[in-house]
Amino acid sequence: MKKLVMILVLLVSLVACSSTENDTASTWSDELMSSDVIVVATSPDYPPYETIDEETGEITGFDIEMFEAIADMLGVEVQWQAMEFSTIVSAVQTGQVDLGVSGFSYDPEKQVLFSEPYYTSSQTILYLAEDGYTSIDDLSGKTVAAQLGTTCYDLLSSYEDIETVTGTDAAVLVEALRTGAYDGVCLDTPVAQNYCANDDNFAMLEPIAEDSYSIIASSDHKLLIDKIDECLAEFLQTQEYTDLLAKWGI
Repeated sequence: MKKLVMILVLLVSLVACSSTENDTASTWSDELMSSDVIVVATSPDYPPYETIDEETGEITGFDIEMFEAIADMLGVEVQWQAMEFSTIVSAVQTGQVDLGVSGFSYDPEKQVLFSEPYYTSSQTILYLAEDGYTSIDDLSGKTVAAQLGTTCYDLLSSYEDIETVTGTDAAVLVEALRTGAYDGVCLDTPVAQNYCANDDNFAMLEPIAEDSYSIIASSDHKLLIDKIDECLAEFLQTQEYTDLLAKWGI
């Protein structure tokens, strides 16, 4: 009987020690897949935030350079993973990547952690200039596209008189708009401005909603997102951040 009691006591002690070890706070770098590399998912179809440089074939854009600066502050190398926007959240949730940096708007239903916003923007409708729309009301009974999983899609869904269609690639949606497949595409305002600046065939409405962007992490990577917030708070006050805004026209 005494042996049984001793065994039970020992088992309880081991469980308690194991529980204590699991509850011990680690450092933010312990939450990375690799301590000196941070794997980040992005959807490079949304210039000027993230896009593919036609000359180098590399991922570039405001979000990319902004996070590269954050990574320098963290002292880690960035490994970018290009994927469809609608798949990034699940990639973060399942640990395929450490973070998602692709203009994410706060949405508690996504079940991930959000950093403090690093940029405040808005949404608008890009359309063919020849159509001459002046307000969102002009699109009543029309077909407007939005990228799957975005705030733009949620926004369009609130307009009962607009037929909303989706796609996984924003650049493909814009090309379809060019051919007349849609009457408009809902985009973040700087993205729509980028298209208008480079193509006289496009025009855009005044912003129809405000938004802000955050970096996302797995719900169990609280130390990591706290460290990201710490770096963002410092970086957003720098001239480098201001210069990036000017460089990418946002």
